[in-house]
Amino acid sequence: MRKAHAWRIALFAILAIGLAFTPAFGAPKDGKPVTITFIETSDIHGAMFPYNFITAKESKTSLAQVATLISAQRAQAGANLVLLDNGDSLQGQPTVYYYNFEKTDVPHVWGEALNYLGYDAVGVGNHDIEAGHPVYDKLYKETKAAVLCANAVKDDGSPYFTPYKVIERAGIKIAILGLITPKIPDWLPPQFWTGMSFEDMVVSAKKWVPIIMEKEKPDLLVGLFHAGVDYTYGGVTKDTPKNENAAQLVAEQVPGFDMIFVGHDHQGWEGLGYNVEKKTKDYVVRGPDGRQVFIYGALNDAKKIPVVKATLTWDKAKKAYNKDIRGVLVDMATTKADPAFIAKFQPAYDTVKAWVDRPVAKMNGSITTKDSMFGDSAFVDLIHRIQLELCADPAMGLKKADISFAAPLAMNATIPSSADGTLFVRDMFNLYVYENFLYTMSMTGQQVKDFLEYSYQNWFATMPNEGNHLIAFAKDKDGKLVQDARTGAYTTATRYYNYDSAAGITYTVDVSKPAGSRVTITGMADGSAFDPAKTYSVAINSYRGQGGGGHLELGAKMPKADILAMKNVTSATTKDLRFYLLKWFEKQKDAVTVGALGNWKVIPEDLAAQGKAVDFPILFPPAK
Repeated sequence: MRKAHAWRIALFAILAIGLAFTPAFGAPKDGKPVTITFIETSDIHGAMFPYNFITAKESKTSLAQVATLISAQRAQAGANLVLLDNGDSLQGQPTVYYYNFEKTDVPHVWGEALNYLGYDAVGVGNHDIEAGHPVYDKLYKETKAAVLCANAVKDDGSPYFTPYKVIERAGIKIAILGLITPKIPDWLPPQFWTGMSFEDMVVSAKKWVPIIMEKEKPDLLVGLFHAGVDYTYGGVTKDTPKNENAAQLVAEQVPGFDMIFVGHDHQGWEGLGYNVEKKTKDYVVRGPDGRQVFIYGALNDAKKIPVVKATLTWDKAKKAYNKDIRGVLVDMATTKADPAFIAKFQPAYDTVKAWVDRPVAKMNGSITTKDSMFGDSAFVDLIHRIQLELCADPAMGLKKADISFAAPLAMNATIPSSADGTLFVRDMFNLYVYENFLYTMSMTGQQVKDFLEYSYQNWFATMPNEGNHLIAFAKDKDGKLVQDARTGAYTTATRYYNYDSAAGITYTVDVSKPAGSRVTITGMADGSAFDPAKTYSVAINSYRGQGGGGHLELGAKMPKADILAMKNVTSATTKDLRFYLLKWFEKQKDAVTVGALGNWKVIPEDLAAQGKAVDFPILFPPAK
């Protein structure tokens, strides 16, 4: 009864949003206000159902809850609803992985869901491109909504996808321009994005907005940008070409936008933008003409969804619309899943659940990425072990690797998920979060060392220090640690998936020394000498091998052109690494025993231990 009561309260709140913002409708230029309702989803990462197929536990939020929100808003707005998705749908939950790569002879379940809910336009995310041409080309043909992305262009400069769409509601003409973060070539190998290149978002917007304004003469100009808001992320500036998170830069530099919907950064935006000086989300963003541009963005996994009401009233004297734009982020955790949506997609749910529940191996003990934050760990060393074994297997067709690079791809993952050590298909999604390929690369011993120096300079602080932190944390202008308001954890200087360590060599990391001079490589793991001048074969994932994180360019000092051209890549898998991890486990006759390789350590050990004791509760605060 308590749950039912909570659901009624949540639904009433959702309806109240509509009632509060919905004036009487009328003809667009008769002086009566017209309200258009916008709903944006973004970065759902395959979370279609209120069930996490990876942890085998119920989830508080999913597209099924959003379906309830859509129904409630549609009941209020009628035909005056515009439904948008902003990408990053095809990576995350096994739901989409299964229809990406396992069951490909039927319509993709994600496209079926978009069609069922009546989406008007869909943006393209970097993790959608990561699924590969066969997946997203097929999906977008099956999707009834327009697929928007103006700055992914062909060799002749024309857009690979549809650049913009014009939608009319109650006589109001709405133009929606789609853009994607242009950093994809830094993250993904070329086979994922053949036939296209990615323009700077500001450059592309400056090209397309005048075309839209002259040709379409819209009453509302809306951005659907799969990019974040903090344009300083990664240590760059507003002048950095092809800025990863340029959504706010477009708003400030390209005239005409009324509102912009964003994604990619998983932050949640409620009308205001990012204050670079204060590092807060309270900045009034204004375009070149001085008008406020409203920025809205959903939280990942359908946690919070923006509902925005744009009310337009014709001003006869100005011969233009006065626009009142207001929006809220609606918390989906208090919203019940739509029974009709669940019933519609129950067969897909049952199919995916049966697949992920299939046992594949046994493991002695368990491993967690929490250990991987502070030093050598069994979790990452299992990845190293498998990468080196895959490269040594003649059947794989890869070049044998001397050294392996890997990082934890989740901050708080534990496998196996069972109590008795059984590994299921679902555990592979905790072991390896992303659909990266496995490469081998040629690197000199000096490049290997410089690569690691770069990794550890962004990973560990120099000790001792004020607070005795081992982890390098982000700091504000006053030198204080930056806390994530959503999780309570403190923000690290770089993301954990950039915490690369190595196997195949033995080395120490001296955190009492300044960044750039911490790594001492004492030899190869087999006891032979390590030679800085020698060329080694290195196992590395495709994200890192394409320059992701900057380890190759800024650390190993490889020319960016060589990295993007894959000049040093000597072999690559034909399927994603998770596929091969699964096959590796299926081949194991006995239970897999896990443990740290012990080939590297942080020194001085007393300082490292002290730093871990200080930072563990900061990285992993107790649940509220």
